[in-house]
Amino acid sequence: MIKVTNLGGKEFYINPDMIEKIESRPDTTIILNNGHIYIVKEDVKKIIEEIINFKSRIFSGTYSRGD
Repeated sequence: MIKVTNLGGKEFYINPDMIEKIESRPDTTIILNNGHIYIVKEDVKKIIEEIINFKSRIFSGTYSRGD
């Protein structure tokens, strides 16, 4: 899961495997494959970095549920 922040400042987690696309409209919009849409403070580059870090930890075997 990756942590993101909505425009109101509330942090929440999104499953990166559910992300269909990320757009900059100018606010960053995350669209999930179930149709849910989230507008977040993080920019597209930051979200992609978080996804890469998350996947790297999983595939390297260093991820734990507490991360």
